[in-house]
Amino acid sequence: MGDFMDKAKDFADKHDKQVDQGIEKTGDMADQRSGGKYDKQIDKGVDMAQRRTGEGDTSPR
Repeated sequence: MGDFMDKAKDFADKHDKQVDQGIEKTGDMADQRSGGKYDKQIDKGVDMAQRRTGEGDTSPR
């Protein structure tokens, strides 16, 4: 499992912009499926995930 996590971390570090865009898309889909009911919580989770994937949030909001 450690090897997989190392590879995932390396990928996220090298492709921060693409990872941030994927996280943003996932958050948008979750928001849409919940009908906006959890918008603030989803946005907070997206922001936290984007900060943990490298240099920080690089996707436009």
